Amino acid sequence: MLTVTQATEADVPALALLMDELDRFYGAVAVDSPEQREEQIRDALFGSRPAAYALLAEDDGELLGFASYSLLWPAAGVSSSLFLKELYVRQDRQRQGVGRLLMQALGETAVKTGCSRLEWQTDADNEQAKQFYRALGAPIHPSKVFYRLEGEDLRRMSQR
Repeated sequence: MLTVTQATEADVPALALLMDELDRFYGAVAVDSPEQREEQIRDALFGSRPAAYALLAEDDGELLGFASYSLLWPAAGVSSSLFLKELYVRQDRQRQGVGRLLMQALGETAVKTGCSRLEWQTDADNEQAKQFYRALGAPIHPSKVFYRLEGEDLRRMSQR
């Protein structure tokens, strides 16, 4: 039976394994050691200043996918928005309703926490993800442009 629950600290090792698969999906060759990965996840989700939250989709205790999100402020007026950073379902469990269940749980979380929006992004060439989001009834927001600073560009900008 598929269920979605809020991640707890006890879920960190299983989440670290799934995130290893996620990194390989995105083409990463070298990843941190399992111990480093677990510590980074523990700090991000359960540290003194959590940076994110995670919902986990499981089937009889087996982790199938996750959705990591943050609450951003301000959104419309002085409300918050729920920003989905990552939605991932194990390769062998895709197209079985897991992603839809996670998205529904995110919507419920946004409503319960008083968010005025649920927002996310996907790679422009990820046709499978775009089809999935269209099937949920989510239109592409035409007036937004995404920017990113990283590596040397980030360091350079921070020193101005």
